[in-house]
Amino acid sequence: MKPLRHLLSTLLIALIVAMAAGTVVEMLHGNDYALSHVYGSWWFVALWALLAIGMVVMMVVRKSWRRPVICALHSSVLLILLGALLTMLTGQHGEMMLQPNVANKQFTIEKHGESSAVTLPFTLTLDRFEVETYPGTRTPMDFVSYLQISDNGTVTDAKISMNNILKHRHYRFYQSDYDEEGNSVLAVAHDPWGVGVTYAGYILLFAALIGLFFERKGEFRQLLQKTASKAAVVLAMLTLAAVLPANAAGKPSVLPKESADKMGQMYVMYKGRVCPLQTLAKDFTTKLYGSARYKGYTPEQVFSGWLFYFDEWKEEPMFKIKGDEVRETLGISGKYARLADFGDSYGNYKLEEILNSLPMGDPRRKSFRAADEKYQLIEMLRNGKLLKMFPHADSLQDITWYTQNDALPQDIPDDEYLFIRKQMSLCQEFAVTGDFNALDEVFGKTKIYQEKHSLGKVQASVQYRAERLYNRLSPGRWLAMVTITLGLVCFAIALICIGKGRKLHKPVYIASTIWVSILCVFLALIFILRWIAGGHVPMAGSFDSMNLLALSICIITLFMTRKYEMALPAGLLMTGFVLLVQMMGGSNPPITHLMPVLSSPLLSLHVTVIMIAYALLFFVMLNGISAVIVRIAQPGNKAYLERLQDISKIMLYPAVALLAAGIFIGAVWANISWGNYWSWDPKEVWALITLLIYVAPLHSALWKSFQKPMFFHIYCILAFLSVLITYFGVNMLLGGMHSYA
Repeated sequence: MKPLRHLLSTLLIALIVAMAAGTVVEMLHGNDYALSHVYGSWWFVALWALLAIGMVVMMVVRKSWRRPVICALHSSVLLILLGALLTMLTGQHGEMMLQPNVANKQFTIEKHGESSAVTLPFTLTLDRFEVETYPGTRTPMDFVSYLQISDNGTVTDAKISMNNILKHRHYRFYQSDYDEEGNSVLAVAHDPWGVGVTYAGYILLFAALIGLFFERKGEFRQLLQKTASKAAVVLAMLTLAAVLPANAAGKPSVLPKESADKMGQMYVMYKGRVCPLQTLAKDFTTKLYGSARYKGYTPEQVFSGWLFYFDEWKEEPMFKIKGDEVRETLGISGKYARLADFGDSYGNYKLEEILNSLPMGDPRRKSFRAADEKYQLIEMLRNGKLLKMFPHADSLQDITWYTQNDALPQDIPDDEYLFIRKQMSLCQEFAVTGDFNALDEVFGKTKIYQEKHSLGKVQASVQYRAERLYNRLSPGRWLAMVTITLGLVCFAIALICIGKGRKLHKPVYIASTIWVSILCVFLALIFILRWIAGGHVPMAGSFDSMNLLALSICIITLFMTRKYEMALPAGLLMTGFVLLVQMMGGSNPPITHLMPVLSSPLLSLHVTVIMIAYALLFFVMLNGISAVIVRIAQPGNKAYLERLQDISKIMLYPAVALLAAGIFIGAVWANISWGNYWSWDPKEVWALITLLIYVAPLHSALWKSFQKPMFFHIYCILAFLSVLITYFGVNMLLGGMHSYA
């Protein structure tokens, strides 16, 4: 038994190290190289095979059939590994080009740098390819191929689009790409054995995970009964300093708040979608200054200042500059630069020569490029390229949005032509003379013009109102700092109460619970507003995933605090930290259209499940830090350490189950979208590594060290590093198709 345990431990560690190394190899040499030299190598397959054999032997030795749930759980893993092996040995994945009205029955497979043609037992003919766009825009909503299948004299019509695959004779076809000539590129997958066996493993896995929580003699049920009376979770402190607000003295001119708000109600084509101009104003201000407000002004007022009172605003130090070399080049000593600082005494642009001389791989290029983007944003506003405000429908009823200075169609009516050319000049005149009533009237008429000439293809009323409300909800870092501060206060009081053997003071408990509830409602509101305004579940970007993670932590905190009062400090600190990270990445980013492949309910389910798992693992990590603090402060309090271990295990079971479910839901989504349920992308690899790392503590009967409370807690603290690498490290360092832009 002992040699078998050592063998399984060695194999598990070897696999984790090999997969981690594979992500680094992929970063340095590319995906194809990593697939051929690591993930597809004989020794990597051998490691998995030896692990599978070891699992079978262990199941026999421990007579796992006596516990059907455990037997099913391990059998599901074996089925998934068998499916992966069958896919590797018998599966075919390639690409097929279809030209309009040209029959084709061959697709191409790339293996080890060589191409080979495979003949289908039927023929496909493309009738036409279409790019469906979001109403009133040119942003792609879906890619659709209409084709015919000719098989043994029978002709069948078929349609392929994103997330809508074609299945025929165990072959699956996915919309992959297209070109300007109307040709459609399909991804082809032929895996009659591997997918079926793998999906059977997934189904068995889901059933076993559910059964794990209801198994009468299982450890999870025993832990629940053991800790049902009372429990306490002690936490570590996280100290962060708030940034002082900017000085509001010497304010430059802007439109009155009411007029600026009226301006923000007009529509604009921005980032491929029609949205309120308020959205552009908020993004404009945030990009320049790093915050949605400047000297107490709303984003619309800041935008109006640059638009109508340019000479005053060019002297405002509101360009947030990162990088000492950039600041030195601009000749500034603080964090903020004026527009005037970007030019020298001769009017030359200071950054141009440096940007042209720095090579693409130079790390300094990023900070110089960021400063240049701020400058170019003002240039786009000055030359009129930023405000695509004037829709025009051509003879085919296709809508194009123009700026005041764009070349307009020759067939455009004279009244439309004059309105487009004169509207901004008229607004400028009323703004300078202070006739704000007349200015508001122009803004109102412009919006009516937009709705009429866009043929009504603007946002629905509910979407429009939701986006405008969402744009106003920009709390900034203060929300995170208040939450962290309250968490620290709650933590300190909790330590005193625990030392005296008392419960958390009721006023502190009530105040903390109210604040967590407010956060829960606020984060849910952000989620709902982004969902309504964008027309899709907001889970595809870093801001949205962090918002969902913070919301999950709040819900878990409210659920746990009835039995475990000390969950409140944990929830407050974790939520504050997540909000701070979210704000660092950009407070309330603008709503955008989704890529067609991301418009899948499976993606929403995948992200939701993973975020809840991360939230639970966050609790387990803080619980471990708490145990270390208690061990130092009260060396003889072993019972309390065991209590903390029990609480961590109660959270670890659903966390691991949700993490496993999330990974395999993502695999199903990938298979539906791309025809391949596992591509060894760094995000996938590190998610699997995280799962393997956290599975180990749940096998304390196999690995006795996990029965020791301090070993368990320290392991869980270190294990959380894999979560950080999976979420942050992959995004910032390793890249891959899962990394957030």
